[in-house]
Amino acid sequence: MCWCETGSSTGQGILRGRPPTQFVMNPLLSSLIIFACVFAGGMFGIFVGPMLPTRDTSSESKDVVRLGMGLVATTVALVLGLLVASAKSFYDTQNNEVTQLAANIVLLDRVLAHYGPEAADARVRLRTTAADWSQVLEPGVGLRQGKELLFDKISELSPKDDSQRALKTQATNLAVQLGQIRWMMFAQNSVPVPKLLLFMLVFWLTVLFMSFGLFAPRNFTVASGLFMSALAASGAIFLILAMYHPHAGLIRVSDAPLRAALAQLGQ
Repeated sequence: MCWCETGSSTGQGILRGRPPTQFVMNPLLSSLIIFACVFAGGMFGIFVGPMLPTRDTSSESKDVVRLGMGLVATTVALVLGLLVASAKSFYDTQNNEVTQLAANIVLLDRVLAHYGPEAADARVRLRTTAADWSQVLEPGVGLRQGKELLFDKISELSPKDDSQRALKTQATNLAVQLGQIRWMMFAQNSVPVPKLLLFMLVFWLTVLFMSFGLFAPRNFTVASGLFMSALAASGAIFLILAMYHPHAGLIRVSDAPLRAALAQLGQ
């Protein structure tokens, strides 16, 4: 597959608030490589098929191969279904966290508005932090500095009565929750795609397509059918990889809730 290195060393990255070193899989390039492997397996089967001796192309031999590949096809279908469901669940979790983040931002702004004019600096800091998060949604980017400055602004407030003390406590809790959600998004985004399972899936698909071509006639229709089937299978894997990286690529978590929250701030 295709990976690229991001971040710094693991220990330093965590201590400095930056994402640790990890290898990020490129969904589009990886799916193209998978497509090439699977389709090549089918073409290899078509090429090797005519070279088989007569005793290996009997109806009994074909039946055994078909039964074995039927088991492989069932396994591939189950694994693909599980991976798609897992990736969709991961994507939905990230999407829900963005919505929760936006709701907490608006709620925190209202709490600070009720606190009084003394919280004006904290509201400005909140708006700046929310704007940064809406423009760059990748977990970990701008995470530490924005959250800590906001928390410092809230901590500097000096309540004059019980009402302001209660509002400051509520604002502090909301600021902590904002930081927790952002770090949760960062931690979840560091969860890798199950690479061993993915490699085995590609292997099964390649063997399966090789069996398809083994006893197939050598003509354009067969080649076109294998091409479209390999494209469909690699497309499913592309969806899985893309949903495991919901903050970049073609399938992205929408930042619309954050932008809508940003429009409500200061009112």
